[in-house]
Amino acid sequence: MDRAQKAEAVAELNATFNEVGVVVVTRNLGMTVAQSTVLRNKMREAGATYKVSKNKLAKIALDGTDYGSLGELLVGPVGLASSIDPVAAAKVAIDFAKTTDKFEIVGGAMGAQALDANGVKALASLPSLDELRAKLVGLLVAPATKLATITQAPAAQIARVLSAHAEKEAA
Repeated sequence: MDRAQKAEAVAELNATFNEVGVVVVTRNLGMTVAQSTVLRNKMREAGATYKVSKNKLAKIALDGTDYGSLGELLVGPVGLASSIDPVAAAKVAIDFAKTTDKFEIVGGAMGAQALDANGVKALASLPSLDELRAKLVGLLVAPATKLATITQAPAAQIARVLSAHAEKEAA
């Protein structure tokens, strides 16, 4: 890499750190290209990204961001999983780590809050942003549904009584 490419890589990483909600630091211990491709595809499907970067460039890109605490985790062959949704990258990384022993979670950060490997696992166990939105909409709609059911019940009962009375007279 020449200087211009390094400067571009640092600027790109810095922009990523400024707009994401979580960054998970992972260690790659001899993953194959196929495994790496599967991981990247799963990250992309979840709305997250996975990048392998030079540690020195990543440390430079961390300056001036909330993720400065990640600098001490950038040792050896590491990759950075990030997403705007605070749960997506952590969930995919934890699920992928269960499938192979060549991939481990080192730690991460959610804004200025540093996370160890157990913190990332706890974060991954939370429901995603979309799941929380769905639950919230369900909670908001439930009272209206119950109210509609309650208001329709008396009319339905009167109709059944009249229908039964009409059948009784017809017979």
